[in-house]
Amino acid sequence: MSKDPFKTRLEIAKKKAFKKKNDENLSPSPIGSAFKLSTELVSAVAVGTIIGFILDKTFGTKPWLILIFFFVGVIAGIMNVIKSAKNMQK
Repeated sequence: MSKDPFKTRLEIAKKKAFKKKNDENLSPSPIGSAFKLSTELVSAVAVGTIIGFILDKTFGTKPWLILIFFFVGVIAGIMNVIKSAKNMQK
């Protein structure tokens, strides 16, 4: 007793789709990569600035801690971007 022709064709199509999906290079688009890198940089700077603002408000040392944490955020953001860029090259 033979299989239903529709089921046979469906199985063949599923195998082809699965093989094609596995064969494709799943690298992100350049716009997605740029958005990821820019988000990492901006978020690190924003978090550093917010922490500096809160500490300045608490200790009354405006604008010193904002400036210090801003630059710490910039350095941390640049380090994150470099690390992510190295991981993207792999």
